[in-house]
Amino acid sequence: MPTPAPAPRKRTLATNLRKPFGRTWLRWLTILLTTWIALGVSLAGGNEISENYDLSTADGLIAGFAQGITLCLALWRPGRAWALSLTATFITAMIARPHLAELPAPAPAPNWPWSTPEVIAHAGVLLLLALRVPTRRAVAALAVSALATFALQGQLGGTKYSGTGAAAVAVFAIAVVVGTALRGRKEARTQLVVQETLTAEERAHRTLLEERSRIARELHDVVAHHMSVISIQAQVAPHLVENPSDELKENLDGIRQNALEALTELRRVLGVLRSEHPDAPDNLAAVGTGTGSTSAPHAPQPTLDRLDALVENTRAAGLTVTLDVTGERRPLQPGLELSAYRIVQEALSNVLRHAPGATARVEVVHERNGLTVWVANSRPERPAPPSPGAGHGLLGMRERAAMLGGALSAHPSPDGGYLVSAYLPAYPRLDGLGYVPQDPHHAPAPDKDGTA
Repeated sequence: MPTPAPAPRKRTLATNLRKPFGRTWLRWLTILLTTWIALGVSLAGGNEISENYDLSTADGLIAGFAQGITLCLALWRPGRAWALSLTATFITAMIARPHLAELPAPAPAPNWPWSTPEVIAHAGVLLLLALRVPTRRAVAALAVSALATFALQGQLGGTKYSGTGAAAVAVFAIAVVVGTALRGRKEARTQLVVQETLTAEERAHRTLLEERSRIARELHDVVAHHMSVISIQAQVAPHLVENPSDELKENLDGIRQNALEALTELRRVLGVLRSEHPDAPDNLAAVGTGTGSTSAPHAPQPTLDRLDALVENTRAAGLTVTLDVTGERRPLQPGLELSAYRIVQEALSNVLRHAPGATARVEVVHERNGLTVWVANSRPERPAPPSPGAGHGLLGMRERAAMLGGALSAHPSPDGGYLVSAYLPAYPRLDGLGYVPQDPHHAPAPDKDGTA
């Protein structure tokens, strides 16, 4: 079940206060300097436009402040600021164009279509744009600015002016080149930091794998050796005693079986320790219960298709077992089938240990939205011998069911036997909906929402 992505954290005053002081100070300094430059551009542009183009002071100030506003806007919205700056310059040039012919003859020719403050403002906007957007977008903005300049000066023209188109486009190109270079440098530093972080994570992961391998070697060399010796000694011990009693043979055989089961589980744990992804569901499922499986560490994990073989092995151990599989078989997740198999395996193992002479019944019900597993045994015919187990079997089965969003119930039955029933949903379950497995012969099957 995929883990949901964390919600983006909102920026708060506390978050901003935790930022490095140097970065915050530099950011505010940039805003302050840009504001002062924008104010100078606005006043100087308004004065130059009104004097050189013979416009009113109000018209000149409007045109000048339009450029200043675009320079401030470029700090947050450089694309919109560029479009506004180019539009304001085009409109100002078109308004001033008829006045070029009306200028007195002795007066010097004014700069047109770009005034000096307009060139400064538009270059600053292009610089901020190149710092924020990919190179192709910055080059496209430069190309559009150059085409607009060519259309104004080369195609429309005027009667009396000093052309500033070539110089303005050159300044714009320098601004784009500088902005692109600074942005590339910043991206290179960011990629270097990311690469260093990945390298550190890989180094930590490699160290963790080496530590797990070391632990696995120690467990294999020490614990596995002693468990093998215990198994061999328990097998040989009856032959060293003259006329050993049946109780002694039974106890020694139990010691040997427990040693073999411990070796099997140890191999499985060693496989998880040596795995590169020990937290994967299949690896977690492999060590959830002490079932005593004899599969090799790297063998395919069992599924419901192997229930028949499990029942046959249990019958060979002396337990009478019946198996009933009902419902339409649907494709299920491997982890779900593995958990269902292990629950049945552990339940049958408990019957063998704790209910001598009892009979068992296994029922697997394939439902629309999940799977119900039901294992019951009758009253035992004789008292069970003391079990050397740690009692983790039921806990492991409950953990398997909970891991899949299901539930498991294990309790004595009215006839003196024992009942283990579990419901494993095929899909993620809604929070707050519970399910208590019941005997499918005495209680209704769960509804679609998973409630009985």
